[in-house]
Amino acid sequence: MQFAERLNNVETSAIRELFKLLGKPGIVSFAGGFPDAALFDVEGMKAAAQAALTEEPGAALQYGATEGYQPLREQLAGFMHGKGVADVAADQLIVTTGSQQALDLLGKTMISPGDKVIVEGPTFLATIQCFRLYGAEVISAPVDAQGVQVDVLERLIVEHRPKLVYLIPTFGNPSGATLSLERRKRVLELAAQYQVLVVEDDPYGDLYFDAAPPPSLLALSKDVPGSREWLAHCGSLSKVLSPGLRIGWLIANPELLSRAVMCKQFSDAHTSTFAQATAAQYLKAGHMPAALAKVRKVYAARAQAMMDALRSELGDAVEFTPPAGGLFLWLRLTGEGADAGALAKQAIEQGVAFVPGAPFFSQNPDTATLRLSFATADEARIREGVQRLKRALEAVHA
Repeated sequence: MQFAERLNNVETSAIRELFKLLGKPGIVSFAGGFPDAALFDVEGMKAAAQAALTEEPGAALQYGATEGYQPLREQLAGFMHGKGVADVAADQLIVTTGSQQALDLLGKTMISPGDKVIVEGPTFLATIQCFRLYGAEVISAPVDAQGVQVDVLERLIVEHRPKLVYLIPTFGNPSGATLSLERRKRVLELAAQYQVLVVEDDPYGDLYFDAAPPPSLLALSKDVPGSREWLAHCGSLSKVLSPGLRIGWLIANPELLSRAVMCKQFSDAHTSTFAQATAAQYLKAGHMPAALAKVRKVYAARAQAMMDALRSELGDAVEFTPPAGGLFLWLRLTGEGADAGALAKQAIEQGVAFVPGAPFFSQNPDTATLRLSFATADEARIREGVQRLKRALEAVHA
């Protein structure tokens, strides 16, 4: 069977492949990027689903507009207003089947074979795969504790003239880094100056531990003339409400949005109307602030437990920058010739799983890096998992 040549540019997700190993009894998993199912607001969701079926059952169960279920679009616009984006109207966003579809639609609408795109190094693995599927040459811009290095980013933009720049400015996956306010403004200036589309992916921005992060690029764009038309913003309810709803959204200039709608018509016609109606009712009922306050507290405690355990058990064998939110810790092994891939195999033997860092780089992978998620294990399991990780590291060095 002869498959499409575009498939030669991608391979199966290293993370998804790792999940096949996690059925082993007793495994402590730091691998997935999942929220904790025990924290889902099940009662609030039940009430929202019931309201969707009671108030507008026909609309909730019928085909819908490709752009999205209008009551949800209105609720999402209001949600964005609460995050400092006061000028977004319902008709300026479309509902997508998770923010992953928003990225796919951007790939379909913007990328031709041979086009260049810039991403962070490291960045979300599925984004690298998505853009490569459409034939992009994916170029890496380095990240430090304050997010993407904007001076290097500018040099790469000048050199490569990319179709788009993809960033996760707030609690990045996998880096955990948060782009500083100064750098955010500079990114917007670069977008306007070089007329390059900047894609802001923001699935984690509401999951802060203490102080709220700087405003999103979208919120700041009103202060940087000419930047808004060169900005696309991807949002999601997956990490803050429920991944199973598959509700995301895309905000962009009207021309880009209309083409994204056209491409969405070809792929799924529309996102589940029942899921959209349920999400709309949940947001309308005002449950989100309390739900967010709960998960922030839990994730903050788990992140602290993981950092404390790493410092206690592994000491200077690893280095990391404490995240201010999100779901991940990004580690680097400090030993000479350290190989997180080899450690991952030994870790499975010791009963703990994580994701090696190399697949998160589109270029020049750092094989000493790894990603740990603290989201789905309680504090006792986190401590146990780190102890197992220590034994795995000792076994590798034996």
